[in-house]
Amino acid sequence: MVSVSLWIFFPLAITLHNMEEAIWLPKWSENAKQFHKPVEANVFYFAAIFVTLLAYLSTFLAIAFPSSWVWKNIFHGFLGAMILNIFFPHLVSTIILRKYSPGLATGLFLLIPVNSIILYQSVIFGNIKLPDLALSILVVSIVLLSLLPLFFKIGEQLINQIEA
Repeated sequence: MVSVSLWIFFPLAITLHNMEEAIWLPKWSENAKQFHKPVEANVFYFAAIFVTLLAYLSTFLAIAFPSSWVWKNIFHGFLGAMILNIFFPHLVSTIILRKYSPGLATGLFLLIPVNSIILYQSVIFGNIKLPDLALSILVVSIVLLSLLPLFFKIGEQLINQIEA
């Protein structure tokens, strides 16, 4: 049986990853237009907080309801989506722009190892099957990519209302 106690390392790793991005990505985005539309710091913070909260929620629900196919697949899909996120855009943009992409270090040294260990154990111990994992990663990646512009838009509107 897979040790779900390891699962709590995912939200911790994504928190550190999103904190690294929050510190440096808004400024970086000003010169990385082909990869990221320039984003105001407060708007990015809002989106990063929501993605982080989704990571905590998916982890909690997967642990709280271990027999739930839906929560288990969302959690594992989130893990895989975050691994993909390190390669594109972080690694690809670092290589193409020849300038460090914020989030790459925490992605390479935290998210990929933590998420890979959890995914490996989950597959080996039969907690999730490879076809389900692949589909979950695809679906969660698409959902997260779809939600990001929405989070930026909501964040922008909230910031504008606060400043008004």
